Amino acid sequence: MYKILRKEVLAPRINLMEIDAPFVARKGQPGQFIILRMREYSERIPLTIADFDREKGTVTIVFQEVGKSTEELATLNAGDVIADFVGPLGIPSDHGRKEDKKVVCVSGGVGTAVIFPELRKIKENGNYTITIQGSRSKELLFWSDRLEKYSDEFYITTDDGSFGRKGFVTDQLKDILAEKSDDIAYVLAIGPIPMMKFVCALTEQYSVKTYVSLNTIMVDGTGMCGSCRITVGNETKFACVDGPEFDGHLVDWKEMEDRNSRFIPQERESLERYRKLMGK
Repeated sequence: MYKILRKEVLAPRINLMEIDAPFVARKGQPGQFIILRMREYSERIPLTIADFDREKGTVTIVFQEVGKSTEELATLNAGDVIADFVGPLGIPSDHGRKEDKKVVCVSGGVGTAVIFPELRKIKENGNYTITIQGSRSKELLFWSDRLEKYSDEFYITTDDGSFGRKGFVTDQLKDILAEKSDDIAYVLAIGPIPMMKFVCALTEQYSVKTYVSLNTIMVDGTGMCGSCRITVGNETKFACVDGPEFDGHLVDWKEMEDRNSRFIPQERESLERYRKLMGK
C-alpha cells in the first residue's frame, strides 16, 4: 500500500498528490511514468512522474479529473492509501545533454506537470531554455513559477486572453521560430494531442526537430497487451516500452487520435454510473 502524504488542488479539477514510494523515487527519471490502481479491482491509471525526491522517498503525480477513475482518485486525501503504484516505467528522456543551441519547451494544460522535470534537467545541464506555457484560461494555469525558474525566456498564452498572450502556444512558437529557428536544437512539446500535433506541423515547416510525450490508453504498461500501440515512422511502437517520447514528425497523429477516442462512449457511461451511485 502506498500512502498519500500530501494533496493539493492546483486548479479546478487538477490535483497534485505526493506519494510515499521510495523504490520508485530511487529509480525514477524525467520522462518516465507510473501506473496506479486505487484498489485491487480498480482501473489502471498511467501518469507521468511530475517530480520525485530521492531522499524523502516520494513521487509527485498530477492528474486532471476527466473520467470515472480520476474523479474517484480525487476523493482521496492525505493519509489515504493507494493499492498499487508501479514504476518507473518507460524510457527516461534524453534531454539533459548539453546542446550548442537553444531548447524550446512547450507545455499545454496538465502537460505542465510532465514537462517540468524535463525542463529542470535541461536547464541544470547548462542549456539555454525557452518555455511556452499554454492554457485555456488563467484559472487553469499552475506551476508557472516553477517553469519560469528554469527558463531563460518564458511566455504564457491563454485561449481566452485572461492572462499572458491571447491565443495558442503555436502563435508564440511561430514568432520564436521565425526569428531564431536556426538557433534552436529542438522543441519538446507535451500536452493535449491536438496541441502536440499542431506544434509538430509548425516545426516541420522550419525543419526543427520535435519530441512529444504520448500518454496513450494503457493496460499493463509492459508491452504485452498492445493497447498502446502507435505508428511512428511507419513502424509499430508501444508507448509504454518504446516511449513515451517520440519524434513528433514521425507520429501518425490520425491513428493516435482515433486510438485515444475509441472508448469515449464507455467512459461516459462509466462516469455517469459512478456519479449516480455517489449521488452527484
